[in-house]
Amino acid sequence: MADKIAFTNDYKQIIALWSRVFGDTEEDIRFFLDNCVHKSCLGYFSGNALVSMLFLVECTYCGRNGAYIYAVCTDEKFRGRGYVSELIEKSKKENYDFLWLIPADDSLFGFYEQFEFKTKLFSDKKYDYSVAFDEKRAVREYLYEGSSYDYPKGMMYSRCDLPIGGTGFEKNI
Repeated sequence: MADKIAFTNDYKQIIALWSRVFGDTEEDIRFFLDNCVHKSCLGYFSGNALVSMLFLVECTYCGRNGAYIYAVCTDEKFRGRGYVSELIEKSKKENYDFLWLIPADDSLFGFYEQFEFKTKLFSDKKYDYSVAFDEKRAVREYLYEGSSYDYPKGMMYSRCDLPIGGTGFEKNI
C-alpha cells in the first residue's frame, strides 16, 4: 500500500505514536482526545501505519476562523523524510483563514518560518486581539501545557494580514 495523507480517528494508532514521541501516558492523551471537541487529526501513513501527525484545533482570531496546530510529531524511524512538511502544506490548503502554533523550543522557529509562519502572537500580556477556542477551560489549559516557555510566542500563517496579538495563554486564561 502506498503512502498517503488523510484525516484519521484511529485512536489506537494516534495514542501509540503520541506516546512514543512525547512520552505521555495513555490517560493524558485520552483526556485530549475525549474532551477536545473541535479537533481533527491529519496523519501521514506509510502503508496502514500512522507515522506522522498533527492536530488542527479550531479557533478564532479577529473574527476569522482558524486552527491551532498541535501535537506535531513523527515516529523516530521515519524522521527526516519531509512528512511534517507535507502535513503542514496540506493543512495550509484546508478551509481556514489562518493557522497558528507555538513552537516547542527556539530551534523550531526557523523550521516553521520556511512555511511562511510569522511570530505574531504573544502571551506576556493582554493584547487587543487574542486567539479564542470554543473548548472547556481544562482543554484550553491542556493545549498550553506542552510549552516550556513562561510566556510562549505563537507563529501564524495567513494569506491575509492579521494584527499582532495574544495567544490566549495569558496567565489568567
